[in-house]
This record gives sequence, structure tokens and C-alpha cells, in this order.
Amino acid sequence: MSFIHPGFLLETETARHLYTEYAAPQPIFDYHCHLPVKEIAQNRHFRNLHEIWLEGDHYKWRAMRANGLSEDLCTGNAPPYEKFLAWAATVPYTLRNPLYHWTHLELDRYFGISETLNADSAPRIWEQANAVLESGILDVHPLLKKFSVDTICTTDDPTDALVYHSQIASSGLSTRVLPTFRPDAALRVHTPEAFNQWIDRLAQASHQPIDSFYSFLRALQQRLEDFHAAGCRLSDHGLDISYADECSESKAIAIYDQARHGHAASPDDHRAFASYLMFFLGQHYANLGWTMQLHLGALRNANTRAFRVHGPDTGFDTMGESLQLNALARFLDRLDEHSSLPRTIVYNSNPLQNYAFATLIGSFSEKGIPGKVQFGSGWWFLDQKDGIELQLNALSNVGLLSRFVGMVTDSRSFLSYPRHEYFRRVLCNLLGSEMEKGLLPNDPALVGNMVKDICFSNAARYFNLPAASPSNANTILAGTQA
Repeated sequence: MSFIHPGFLLETETARHLYTEYAAPQPIFDYHCHLPVKEIAQNRHFRNLHEIWLEGDHYKWRAMRANGLSEDLCTGNAPPYEKFLAWAATVPYTLRNPLYHWTHLELDRYFGISETLNADSAPRIWEQANAVLESGILDVHPLLKKFSVDTICTTDDPTDALVYHSQIASSGLSTRVLPTFRPDAALRVHTPEAFNQWIDRLAQASHQPIDSFYSFLRALQQRLEDFHAAGCRLSDHGLDISYADECSESKAIAIYDQARHGHAASPDDHRAFASYLMFFLGQHYANLGWTMQLHLGALRNANTRAFRVHGPDTGFDTMGESLQLNALARFLDRLDEHSSLPRTIVYNSNPLQNYAFATLIGSFSEKGIPGKVQFGSGWWFLDQKDGIELQLNALSNVGLLSRFVGMVTDSRSFLSYPRHEYFRRVLCNLLGSEMEKGLLPNDPALVGNMVKDICFSNAARYFNLPAASPSNANTILAGTQA
């Protein structure tokens, strides 16, 4: 029997039934990812396995570095085939790392390859996979159709022109692709050179001069309206900490003006300015009916030398230990006090705080919006079997798992869609095992319908998305209330 088989990760007959009958048939609602929207618009054709699999995958780069390989084989200038061979030689050393599971799921689901990857099998797998790629059946558009991807929400800077989203909307692609507003750069008054360059791009994108703090806010408002018109209904924020300091308008203006004159904000002033701006944005998200996503607690760019050489998002980040709950509670409470708390998903990067996050979300609710504040799926270093189970257990024990909006890929790779399958198998294994132990009723319809909701329907109901295209029948639930 091959490593990836029908019962993979499913330890009981009940788990296998739940997965086969209820989870597997559900389309994918990928409401947070980092897929390059240009490549979706242009229906990219991948020339070889390196391009589609290794080109931007910092998970694999980290493993290769840990295995003692040179940077030239990760992000450097080595030929694509040499980089692939280096990854293949690393794979046997990833046993018990989720990369081993993901690697073989991806080889099987995309290329029909059941052979395990190692140095010996690498040449055969390279040729077989490249033949599939050459056929065009894994160009971006047919790939999305193959995996029944109903909706994708990409991650887009406020200065992005959204031209590729416009092209996709008129392309006839059955997968709905919508932008997500990611204004992290707007908070960075502590790095004035980069901040001011970004302000110049914001002025250009918003078609208005930015010569004061107020015109800066107006430009952001304009981009919010532009994104909304393009179908955006979600924002996303990657924050080291939650920002909830007191900051008056006059103080925010002074900090902004200093940054515009090239003076870096102190840590205290940066927190104050970020707190002011996050509250401003949160109010607008609520007014627009958007969902606000908060990815909290990662310690980014831990290796200064590597950051200088390679830049961000190249695999030199780590799980942070900053305590988030007091500030996060103040931030949510302040918005709620002003009747301006939008739908919100909070993602935690440190499992020590899972129960704190899971209990906090229960403090904020609203009639007619089940699960208004969500404890997001296992994120980044926690999107593996153990991390997924920890998140599911914390949410189950102190909240309503039945209202959970499910998994996201959070990925830059088009080969990441089996991560939804991986999550679904872990979910069904957990529930199926408890059914057989008598901890849950032996009622496949009762539990199975919850599985269907978590895998797709909850997300389709939760996000206040624009009406689905008639060409995509799978999205008929989108934009409705539970």
C-alpha cells in the first residue's frame, strides 16, 4: 500500500465515513492566502516542478537550510533541477515534519505519483511531473477547477492597482477571486524611509495628493472604497502585537508628521500611532460590512543578517512569545463600545495562548451573526496535525466548534490545496474517534453535517461577499446569514 492511501490519517472506520461522505465532497473556500494574483489572471503555465513547487516556498527552504544545504540551492542561482534534487535529498530527513505529509499528498493529488521522494526517485519524479505540467492540465485555471476551489481571497497592499482582479473578474474563471486589504505598511512610522515611499505609492493609487495626516486618512478611505468596489470584503493584518494604546488625534498627527520628515517613531510612539490607525480602520471595516483578520504574535526576521540579504518572507521568522490577550481584548472592546466591531478572525501563533484566544472570542457576539468573532485555524507553524488538533480542542472546549469557518492555505504555492484535505482528515479523525469512544453520539448525520459546515458552508455564510457569478453554482451560499 502506498504511503498516501484512502485511509491516510483516518484511524477508525467512522472517521473514514465522515471524511468520504461529508468532508471530501465539499468545495474549497480559501479566504486567506498569498497566491500571486498576477499568475491567476495570466493563467500561468509552469515549465517544471521547481517553478510550481519550490520557487517561493519558505517552509521547504527552512528544511533545506536545517539539513545543511547552501543558500544557493534555496533562494540562490543554482539551476532549477539542482534545487529540486537538493529538496528531494532533504525529504527523507523531514520524517515527522508536516512537510513529509504535504510533499507526498501534493505529488499524489497533482501528479498521480505514489512513489516516495528521495535522492533515488528524484529523476523519475522530475520527468513524470514535468510531463504533467507540459500538458497544461496544471496551468492555474484548470488546477483551480480540479480542486473545486470555489473562492480565493488574495492578499493585496492598498497601493495595488487591482488591475489583475479586474482581468480575472472578466475572464470567466469559475473560481471567484477577490482582493483582501492588507495595510500593514500604513503603520510603519518607525521606518520612515520605507513609510514615505509607501505613502507616495498610496497617493498615486488613490489619485490624490497626500500632504497632511488628514489627506493620508482620506487616501486610505479612497482605497477602502476602491477595494470594496472590486469585491473585497476582508482585511488582514500581520501584527507582532495587538495595538491598543491610548492615542489622541493630535498625538497621531505629530507622530505622522515626524515620520514624514524622516524621523523614526520611538517604540512607544509607534504603538500609539498603530493603535490610532487600527481603530480608524476597524470602524471603517464595520461600516463596510467587512471581516477583519488579525494574524498575531509571530516574531519576524529573527536573523538580521539573513533579512538584509534575502528580505522578508524567506523563512527566517519564528513563533513569538508576546502576550496578546490584554491588548487584543482592549482593542476589540473599544470597537464594540463604539458599535463598530466588525466580524473578526484572530489567529494565534503560540499554542500556549490557545485557550486565552478561544475564550476571548466568546466575549463578543451579535444577534444574527453566529460566531461573529472567530478563533482562526492553526496558523503558520501550527498548521500541522498537532497544531490543528490543539486549536480544534481549545475551540471545542470553550466555544462552538460547529460555527468555526475552517481552514485556509495561507500559502504562496498553487500546490497547497491538499492542505484543506489534510485539515479535513485531521478533523474527521478527531470526531470519528470520539464517536467510537462514545464521547459524541453515534449519529453520522449529526456530526457529518457539522463537518460539512466547517469545511465549507460556515465560511460561505459568514463572509459578507458580493453575489456569486452565475457561472459558479458552488457559491450560492455566499453573502447570506446563518
